[in-house]
Amino acid sequence: MRINEIITIDGQIAVSALIVLSIALSYANSKTNSLVIGVLNRWARWLCVSFGLAFLVDKMEWADRPFWALAVIFFLFWLLLETLYTWVAISAMSQSDMPLFPRFRNNTTGEEWPAQQKLIELRNWLRSNKFKKEQALIANIGYEVDIRSSVYQDETGTIRAQILFVPQGNGLISHCISFTSDSVDGEHFITDNLNTPYGGYYPENWDVCRKPWRRNPARLLKYHKKRIEGFELEQYEIDPIDDINQQQGVLERTNIEAGFLVPHHLQEEMGRITWDGRYRVWKEVWLLNYFGFTSRG
Repeated sequence: MRINEIITIDGQIAVSALIVLSIALSYANSKTNSLVIGVLNRWARWLCVSFGLAFLVDKMEWADRPFWALAVIFFLFWLLLETLYTWVAISAMSQSDMPLFPRFRNNTTGEEWPAQQKLIELRNWLRSNKFKKEQALIANIGYEVDIRSSVYQDETGTIRAQILFVPQGNGLISHCISFTSDSVDGEHFITDNLNTPYGGYYPENWDVCRKPWRRNPARLLKYHKKRIEGFELEQYEIDPIDDINQQQGVLERTNIEAGFLVPHHLQEEMGRITWDGRYRVWKEVWLLNYFGFTSRG
């Protein structure tokens, strides 16, 4: 058997294995909300398209270029294709009525905490760490989709935990947790594991740290306490619903002033997100999809 035939057979096996891996990860990703599986699935799909098409073109002798050059070309082609798709999606969101900073209201539906094992364990963990439930909230994000939230407060009254429940396209419910504290000198600390793109700016007195990979609430809380260590903290007295909605309003004003959002009187003509803002959102989406982390606001 000639060496080029051996290389061809090895290439077929490698590409076939990559296709099987991509299909398996895609199936697993549809059944779970794992960030690890999601990132691996996107990389496997990208490499599968790059090497699969390169192998096909090289095998059929449709181009007079070496295999590695074809793989690089298709690798960059997929990057361009996904960039265009994401950019179109962001532009559509900019023109839609979907609230970018949704306002919450009291949840009176009776559907508060999803009956999933991991979420039940999270609720038990909050109780065991002496977090007391404050309010159950709900917000509409358009297209008849609601996100639910439960807000808890620790026994000192200086740390609040907000749990967000976001329905996914695969029928599952994704959850994230955010710990917040305020210092007496006006600093607002946020430590969360949200894995949704933001891309906007934060007020100067906000110290935000996003850790999408840190899914363990105990480790996230420990890190939050380390960040606020040495600060004199203020006890929460404002209701969570008022506090959260005020923060949403502050974020909206900040992003208009920073040039991320178009002023209200021009949004009908230009859309809601500026071109700089759309680039920032695209970058955030790309970093989250392929590396699982976010850029700072």
